[in-house]
Amino acid sequence: MNPAPLVIRNTAGLSDYETVWRAMQAFTRQRDENTPDELWSLQHPPVYTLGLAGKSEHLLQASDIPVIKVDRGGQITYHGPGQIVVYLMIDLRRRRLTVKGLVRLMEEAVLDVLAAHGIKAGLLSGAPGVYVEGAKIAALGLRIQRGCSYHGLSLNVDLDLAPFSLINPCGYSGMPVTRTRDLGIFEPVAHLEHQLLNQLTTRLEACPLPS
Repeated sequence: MNPAPLVIRNTAGLSDYETVWRAMQAFTRQRDENTPDELWSLQHPPVYTLGLAGKSEHLLQASDIPVIKVDRGGQITYHGPGQIVVYLMIDLRRRRLTVKGLVRLMEEAVLDVLAAHGIKAGLLSGAPGVYVEGAKIAALGLRIQRGCSYHGLSLNVDLDLAPFSLINPCGYSGMPVTRTRDLGIFEPVAHLEHQLLNQLTTRLEACPLPS
């Protein structure tokens, strides 16, 4: 039996981080082998999230931005308005994907979105994410339960970068951060969101499924 098509959920406005996180957990806990995979695309109000391996010393200075300890991999990162966040609820076994394969798929989707705008981006060994001339533009973090993923990726489009100065982004001291607007891409967030979702969907739908 073929699984149902990939479901795309776009959320207008800003979505509370913890509410969405708990919804991802519930979705993954309740799904079965026939549950369609989903992509959730949204933006968050300002928030720092600290991954399972996160160390509090990577928060360099306290502020009025909340800090939430979460169950994804990785260290500390920042989410805020003007940043595209896509959460991937994917049955890896059904799509015959490894965790590394899904990470690579997400990175390639971002690379191709940027390349379409003439931006040459790349990867750094041992540091998941996408970089432009050494500055991080997209962060990745996943959680796998019962062979299914949640959490996902964020792409900096037109958000305020100042909150990154209060942390070691993803645990790297002095890691520069950039955004598409500073690279000369002035398309609205919604347009880049559409392009990123298309890239992710194309790659996921190309993964083999059981007949």
